[in-house]
Order: sequence, then structure tokens, then C-alpha cells
Amino acid sequence: MPTSTPEHAELARLERLGRVMDSAIAVPGTNIRVGLDPILGLIPGLGDWAGALASGYILVRSAALGAGRATLLRMAGNIGVDVLAGTVPVLGDIFDLGFRANQRNLELLRKHLGAPVQRRRTDRWFVAGLIGALVLLIVATIALSVWLISALVHAVAGT
Repeated sequence: MPTSTPEHAELARLERLGRVMDSAIAVPGTNIRVGLDPILGLIPGLGDWAGALASGYILVRSAALGAGRATLLRMAGNIGVDVLAGTVPVLGDIFDLGFRANQRNLELLRKHLGAPVQRRRTDRWFVAGLIGALVLLIVATIALSVWLISALVHAVAGT
């Protein structure tokens, strides 16, 4: 757990965001919890962007808290898996229910902050590169989705 009050307050804010995105609402009569991420994912294109923006914010703030490159790479990998899975209509949203990228990333951050090893601030160029790669991934998945929908429409219309 973080030792300084500002670190602890920032982690608490990030945990609230992660909870809202991944597990804010209990489904009555089940042990299943749902957040905004899988719900927003039902909106083609826009939902995946919104979820990725929240995940990207957690990544950037984690870097500001001093998360190392290895931790940030794992976090970016979780976001990438979440974005790629989200391109598959409905199944991607079901995947989101179980994968919970934000919760995974916050667990990585908690482990990093609790480690007794001296932490270093991550350089901004590395974080900018990670964010750039994630933006490219999101744009590519949206382009792929548009192409697939277009191909489906043409196949159904017979043109």
C-alpha cells in the first residue's frame, strides 16, 4: 500500500474509476457484477473508445505514480486484449464481464506500489509511446469493424 497520503488518495480515485468501469452494479440474484465497460461496449465504436479512454487514464496516472516500464507494459497489454476482444460484437462484451482489464491493471499498480524496491518515475516518452500504440490499436479495430460491417452489408444486399 502506498505510504504517502497523495499517493493513497490517487490510488483510491483510480480504484473508484476501475470499479465503475468493471464491477459497479450487482446483477440481482447472481454473483455477477457489471460495470460501464461492457455496457458501453454495446454501442458500436463509441463504447470501445470510452472504455479505452478510461483504461488509458488509469495507465497514465499509474505512470505518474511511478509504475515501472514492466508494469506499464503489462497494463497496456491488458488494455490491448480488452480493446481487441471488444471488436467482436456481443461476445466481446461478454468477455469484458470476466476479463476486467481495469481491475487487473489496478492490481498490478497495487503490487508495484507495495513493493519494497525503490520505484522510479517512468519517462514521459515511454508513456507517450504506449498511449500512441493503444490509440493505433483502437483506430485499427474500428477500421476493421467498419470494413466488416460494410462487407456484410454488401454481401446481404448482393452488390
